[in-house]
Amino acid sequence: MARKVILDLDPGIDDAVAIAIALFDPRLEVVAMTATGGNVPPEQATANLQSIVALLDPPRLPRLGIAPTDTVFPEKPFNLHGPDGLGSIDLPRVPLHGGHLSEKVIWEAIHAHPREITFIALGPLTNLSRVLARDPSIVELIGEVIIAGGTLHGTGNVSPVVDFNFYCDPRAARHVIREPVTKTLVPLETSGQVAFGFDLLDQLPAESSRAGWLLRRMLPHTFRAHRQLLGSEGICLHDVVALVAATNPELFERATVAADVETSGDLTAGMLVVDRRNVRQWRPNLDVLMNCDAEAVQDCILRGLDAAARGT
Repeated sequence: MARKVILDLDPGIDDAVAIAIALFDPRLEVVAMTATGGNVPPEQATANLQSIVALLDPPRLPRLGIAPTDTVFPEKPFNLHGPDGLGSIDLPRVPLHGGHLSEKVIWEAIHAHPREITFIALGPLTNLSRVLARDPSIVELIGEVIIAGGTLHGTGNVSPVVDFNFYCDPRAARHVIREPVTKTLVPLETSGQVAFGFDLLDQLPAESSRAGWLLRRMLPHTFRAHRQLLGSEGICLHDVVALVAATNPELFERATVAADVETSGDLTAGMLVVDRRNVRQWRPNLDVLMNCDAEAVQDCILRGLDAAARGT
């Protein structure tokens, strides 16, 4: 039986890659995809999500959620995704008629499938936090939450100690981490173990498929941005690794920790804090994927891209 999932995204090139893989993975039933601000402003995140799904035209369309516009996100020190979030490929906008806010779509999907939904958070945790604030009892109905975010050893990618997703909405991150729901974190240290070189561009599906067309336009921008802004010749698709954690958990090493998130401080807002004291004072509340079989995860991603191309 396919695993029912909600993907919560801020598309974002790596989010777009994750969308393409998830929609055509027979092991997943994508019940909904919901937008949030982060890599791009909320309005752009919604537009990108709608345009990507419309372009790929999967056999089973998920419900789509509109990103809330009343959350103020901090300024980003750099932009790896281009002005439109997708490498400036200028996808046609596809208006969503009669759409609902992401939190409403999430709430309704979880209630329609109690204890069956895996919520895969690939952007800031704004939407899930809003759902939990609206209806705290829903924690009893969520099957599992998989989170792309956090840094286990304090080596951030947007500040010295904070990853991008937690940096965007620290209060939402703290709220979700503190909630009594089954949670698995895929931190930067683990997703960063899966790096792709320029040879990835030669392994992408043919441009004759819709997925191949999309990937071959977005990913060259990612390589250029990583080289120009980060001085890196390779790229990490952090959100895609988190998706693989949902489909292939056996490829990851897991540990349970006691964690919280700092919400204040000019240097530390959004920092994941783990209680590592000999006599721990906090209760364990979070599973963390510590390491992965990077080669096997890469293979999963490439096979997922091929499946997306065959489906389009």
